[in-house]
Amino acid sequence: MGLNVKNLLVGNYMSEYPISVKSDVPFNAVVRFMADKGFATLIVMEEKSTMPRGILTEREILRHVVSGEKSMDQRVKETFIQPFVSVTPDTTVVEAARLMISKKARVLVFADGNKLVGTITASDMLKAFRETDKAPRLETVISTKVYHCPYDTTISDAAKILDEKNIGSILVKKDSSYGIFTQRDLVRTLAKGISLEDNVGQHSSFPLITAKIGILANEAASIMAAKNIKRLGLTDNDSLVGIVTARDVVDAYQMWTS
Repeated sequence: MGLNVKNLLVGNYMSEYPISVKSDVPFNAVVRFMADKGFATLIVMEEKSTMPRGILTEREILRHVVSGEKSMDQRVKETFIQPFVSVTPDTTVVEAARLMISKKARVLVFADGNKLVGTITASDMLKAFRETDKAPRLETVISTKVYHCPYDTTISDAAKILDEKNIGSILVKKDSSYGIFTQRDLVRTLAKGISLEDNVGQHSSFPLITAKIGILANEAASIMAAKNIKRLGLTDNDSLVGIVTARDVVDAYQMWTS
């Protein structure tokens, strides 16, 4: 039997020992570090302080590239940094999910007032939600408008679409099949010094992992956690009809329990 969603606590699913950098570290060094370690986020600390300044995410790296900034030698503090909200290990995962969605912010975990002990991301929440005994449907949160581009689109043009549409990934079409190019893929290409004029298809993941439309949120969470992905294509009679993200699953749960 699964767990009651309201009994899931942040402390049991958070990522401990969060990695941070000082705000005067060069941007290009941080990009290489995130790509090498597979980090989607990095905590930026204030100078001479134990309190975070904010969060650097793959989204901010995308914005840096698309904004036309030519220098990768800028300091992290000169780039875009995302705000955060605070919870404790005893906060429920559902409440942390509500804060994430309502504040449009990342979630940091503090103990004993101001001691940073971890982070809890959408991916961490998926690992919690896949253990639940009941789950919401996904129809209200899935994206049925799916953006895609040809295999030979440049990485630069694909990045512009990600930024303009405010999406974390774009499907890449090759013949009758689809792959996916994500913000993380962009970070990896930057870290490797790959030209942004390369074909995006060469740096995309094929094939797109899919499931049938109509699966419940905990089923989607299980697939994503097992495959270590944040986006799942949804099909109907073998036709791609939508895509659901880790954040969508989190949104479904927080609305369902309101």
